[in-house]
Amino acid sequence: MRTPTPQTVPSLHIGPKNQAELLAFERELDAIRDDVRRDLGERDAAYIRRIQRLVRVSETLGRALLLCGGFPPTWLAGAVLLGIGKVIDNMELGHNVMHGQFNFMNDPQFQGDTFEWDNTCPKEEWRHAHNFVHHTWTNVIGKDRDFGYGLLRLSSDLRWSWLHPFQLLLTALLAAFFQWFVAIHDMQMDKVVIGRKKWAEVRPQWLRVRAKMWQIVKRDYLAWPLVGALVGAPFGHAQDVALAVLAGNAVGNLIRNVWAWAIIFCGHFTEHICTFSRESTEGETKGQWYLRQVLGSSNIRGGRLLHLMSGNLSHQVEHHLYPDIPANRYAEMAPRVQAVCARHHVPYNTGSFGHQLWTVMKRIARYSLPGGGQKAVHIDVQRFTS
Repeated sequence: MRTPTPQTVPSLHIGPKNQAELLAFERELDAIRDDVRRDLGERDAAYIRRIQRLVRVSETLGRALLLCGGFPPTWLAGAVLLGIGKVIDNMELGHNVMHGQFNFMNDPQFQGDTFEWDNTCPKEEWRHAHNFVHHTWTNVIGKDRDFGYGLLRLSSDLRWSWLHPFQLLLTALLAAFFQWFVAIHDMQMDKVVIGRKKWAEVRPQWLRVRAKMWQIVKRDYLAWPLVGALVGAPFGHAQDVALAVLAGNAVGNLIRNVWAWAIIFCGHFTEHICTFSRESTEGETKGQWYLRQVLGSSNIRGGRLLHLMSGNLSHQVEHHLYPDIPANRYAEMAPRVQAVCARHHVPYNTGSFGHQLWTVMKRIARYSLPGGGQKAVHIDVQRFTS
């Protein structure tokens, strides 16, 4: 990976033109946050409790239906319900609670630094790699490891290698096994492979990751199939029911993995997002940070069901501006944010799910080949110092 030299990095001349305009942009976005924060209360607490109940009901019904064996209608319904439960657990419940969005409740069940989710990635690894690194350095080449996940070349800022012609295949593998890749993401295994990090440095992380992986494997692929065998044994179908449960758990996890991958990739790798050089973030003010979050994020237009199933990452712009505000408020914040962006001539990237996903796939395909047009953006800080 290389960082572009200042001579090759184009300057960004959209948005606020001077320090006064940048401060106005910052204050207007601050005002939106402050208005919502003052209004947080029982409505939001009741919402996240309903989400937790929905996860539990979906998972319970899904697992119960899978115990009925391999009868296609019940098996399919069980696998889908289990997948939906896992999606909501990861996207709307776990991801948002671990951002500290519901710490105001003072309820140990919804405390950001102790909440554990249904995922092979330990909460500690996720909070560091995602909450801190990604949200601090969004789309900064060489700093944000979520930009390509150490596997994919998604900008000409990254050096092309022999691996990249295969990145459509790598993307498919990443989508199918997303929770497993996320689990080892913060270990930076790509650096271990090329010798830039020593195994001894990452071994403590690996022990934590391995323990969490074993919890998931033990539950989904050993304990529940064993329960299925016990349920089916009196009817002479122990093996059939065990295999049905095993397959249903695999499909449920696949549903969650592919959906999470699609939503997350649509949030930062669409056609018109910007990448940023390290130089452009030196001495970055809050207003510049706001500007970078908007320019580096993409929204997805849709209804309430899409917003729920995406964990409201369909409002990725709002999430990156206000990561500690409960995500159920993003829909009401979005029109105000979009209006602020329009007033200050800041592009606000949004589109249908199909359109955004199509542009993601085009980006992956384009940068699998050498070259490419996009360079990291340099925010011209000179106009903010006068």
